[in-house]
Amino acid sequence: MSIQRDAKLQKCIDDCTRCYQVCVDTVTYCIKMGGSHVEANHLTLLKDCASICKTSMGFLLRESKHAKSICEVAAEICEACADSCEKIDPGDEQMRECARMCRECAVSCRAM
Repeated sequence: MSIQRDAKLQKCIDDCTRCYQVCVDTVTYCIKMGGSHVEANHLTLLKDCASICKTSMGFLLRESKHAKSICEVAAEICEACADSCEKIDPGDEQMRECARMCRECAVSCRAM
């Protein structure tokens, strides 16, 4: 038996889940790539983004009254992470996908 959720809420949960996964995958990818991909600020943003997305997902699933506040912070971090991915290597497919997912998640979080 699954809980029926508002479409906007469910989209945000789904986007936070996907963004978390993409950011974790991108950390692993960046470590393998080396060079500018392992710049400390970039890796920190990827980890921060993954962490806040996972946290947001939990708050949303619980329908916490604090979810909106958490989502506002998540949107800000997702945007910063997207910017970082685009700066590291705009031609890199993994960086483009991470930036795209971060921006999509930011939009969903702001809609909350």
